[in-house]
Amino acid sequence: MELRTAVSPRDVKHYTTERLREEFLIQDLFVHGEIKLVYSHIDRIITGAAVPVQPIALTAGEELRAEYFCQRRELGVINIGGAGTITVDGQARKVGFKEAMYIGMGSREIVFASEDAGKPAKFYLNSAPAHRTCPTVLIKPEGEPEEGVVIVKDENKVELGCLEDANHRVICKYILPGQVESCQLEMGMTKLEPGSVWNTMPCHTHDRRMEVYLYFEMPEDAFVMHYMGEPRETRHIVMRNEEAVISPSWSIHSGCGSRAYTFIWGMVGENQDFDDMDGIAMKDLM
Repeated sequence: MELRTAVSPRDVKHYTTERLREEFLIQDLFVHGEIKLVYSHIDRIITGAAVPVQPIALTAGEELRAEYFCQRRELGVINIGGAGTITVDGQARKVGFKEAMYIGMGSREIVFASEDAGKPAKFYLNSAPAHRTCPTVLIKPEGEPEEGVVIVKDENKVELGCLEDANHRVICKYILPGQVESCQLEMGMTKLEPGSVWNTMPCHTHDRRMEVYLYFEMPEDAFVMHYMGEPRETRHIVMRNEEAVISPSWSIHSGCGSRAYTFIWGMVGENQDFDDMDGIAMKDLM
């Protein structure tokens, strides 16, 4: 598990491109046969990925000083690869492409597996500290609800923007109050429609929550210019397919791609009010 410390906006404005990438960019997440984790001191979020060729168990590691990974944590998982299985304390759930799981605090044994080692699952992980146990559930964008399975509600599939503004997109909210109960973690996925390249513009900050983005569904020669920093001290990070970026609560977080893409967002912090944000007028960006 890689450790990264928190940073001050007063320092970030002096960072070189290399230093900016070292602090905030997460590369090489999806490694076949491995679990890779990055622990950020910013709200103690852990970002990671599991790509099982053979079944792989998620362990706490020395960094958490815990008996098991979810002893004091909750975990959100979204699969962006081949069909797979997540087994939590002996109960296995099949998790397909763009399906998700919320795994509550107290879950002792978590094992990731792929149905086809030649086309392995790519489990993307966000984890936050938790103070109570919430039910572990499988989350599907479509289908019929059943015991232990939550279907994303129609009101949590939000279409925003327009092609004229190059930001026509659909937000699918997976983990949030009123749908999947959690302590503080929220997760979802935003897909840009063909011809649109901007996400979250006009942009915003939310001082009460930090956020991590994972950009994917981009060809090898495509990229996203991810914008961050204080509204009047903006910086950018060039990002490629299946790379993640840490966004402190004081920072804007917006991207413009060389073509349409999809991204997963995960938030942790003070509250779970999705609309608690401070909008930044376009004219105030610098």
